[in-house]
Amino acid sequence: MKVVLAGYNVDREALDELRLAAPPRLDLTPETLSAAYARISRDARPVDQLRLAARGEVEKARRSNRAIIFKMGHHSVAEHAVFNFDLMGLSRLAIEAVERFRLASFTEKSQRYITLGEDFVVPEEIVAAGLKPDFVGAVKAQNGLYHRLYRKLRPFVFARHPEAAADPKKESLLEGWAKEDARYVVSLATEGQLGMTVNARNLELMIRRFAAHPLAEVRTLGARLHEAAGASAPSIVLFTEATVFDAETYGALAKQARAEEGPGRRRHGKSGDKETRNPAGDAKAGAPVRLAAATPDGDDRILATLLHTVSGRPLGVCLTEARRMPVRRRRAMFLTVFERMKFYDFPPREFEHADLTFELVLSASAFAQLKRHRMATLTVQDYDPALGVITPPSIVEAGMGGDFADVVGRTEQAYARIAAVLGGGAAAAYVLTNAHRRRALLKLNLRELYHVSRLREDAAAQWDIRVIAAAMTAAARRAFPLAAMMMGGKDAFPALYTDTFHN
Repeated sequence: MKVVLAGYNVDREALDELRLAAPPRLDLTPETLSAAYARISRDARPVDQLRLAARGEVEKARRSNRAIIFKMGHHSVAEHAVFNFDLMGLSRLAIEAVERFRLASFTEKSQRYITLGEDFVVPEEIVAAGLKPDFVGAVKAQNGLYHRLYRKLRPFVFARHPEAAADPKKESLLEGWAKEDARYVVSLATEGQLGMTVNARNLELMIRRFAAHPLAEVRTLGARLHEAAGASAPSIVLFTEATVFDAETYGALAKQARAEEGPGRRRHGKSGDKETRNPAGDAKAGAPVRLAAATPDGDDRILATLLHTVSGRPLGVCLTEARRMPVRRRRAMFLTVFERMKFYDFPPREFEHADLTFELVLSASAFAQLKRHRMATLTVQDYDPALGVITPPSIVEAGMGGDFADVVGRTEQAYARIAAVLGGGAAAAYVLTNAHRRRALLKLNLRELYHVSRLREDAAAQWDIRVIAAAMTAAARRAFPLAAMMMGGKDAFPALYTDTFHN
């Protein structure tokens, strides 16, 4: 056996310093790795020799990449080239577009732990429409209230938690609680930043999708990403133009849906629809968490796949056996799976054979956390003021609920003016706050829901997403009473384990 570390991430500025201190060289590019690895299937030389050859013939390696990716269609070789990007000065709305991509890694500036300043993006669409004064006035009112809320909530939170306040180590935690509730009033135009790591294949997809995005800010981001990556790796980021599929599919679907409604049918859930509109502060727009679908007989199917893995029998036989088992024996089988589990363990892969689909109505603050669980299918509607807002209870208890409602009202007036001038459009959402809500569909398997539950139901999790995660867990337990029995936050796991195995 021979294991060779073929490469690793290096800060680009360090590479630039090396270039200045050494003769010119072309091989400081991830293209040589992708070209070398592409040859493995048809070249008998050891891999390290293939890499050496690629580094010695960079232009030949680039031609090879283009031929393999473009002509032969083997796009996976581009996954061996990896890029790191600093993304700064993006709006919260644009960051949502970035983090929609599942096969990339992100670390984002947190609005829970960092005190926000006054920086926000003014969208090109709003400037072009002559709506900048309305937009800026609303956002400045939001930011002004954010700072007033934080000044009010900080002593309020400390007073409510005297034991924690007496411990200097808990000061940042309590300050974070005040910040996370104050941020509900700031807009989706608020500037943020993140670090992103992505392979060339997924970067190419990102750039192509961004080229068809309705927001000018996101289209500009795609162009900047292409410019930065193309300069160092021109042979592996090739298909970057917007496709007709990406550019027109959702618009065509929306047009068809409007035609299906017909002139005599009501369109529910839009701003100003008094039948569906909820007042600011009302957290109910229908059930905020609803289990829309679940694998039938999920416990039986998971048990059957466990038997399939360990027994050597066909799945059909295992499924029949699982269905015939007495409840007591079936429970014992699941307890065997869970018996050696620690809070950081998740059930085995067989739990991925049971799926759940949830219909959610959640705030932008909660969505910002949910979207990080990318091993799932998450589709969303636009943010809609008709769904009302989530008002943090601490703001009401601190006597700031009226101020919060006033700014939300001003925000929604600005939204209505912008949407009217722009004919709707995605750009109007920039002015909405973290408290505003959207509808989402989340489809995930039971194993991934365990991960969501451990992280988002934990006592350290933010309260808004914790409520949503707890509701999803409760629904999963009803659907799969055996397979979901060990769900819960990290903090609750010891007691849950004791109740399950020692009581």
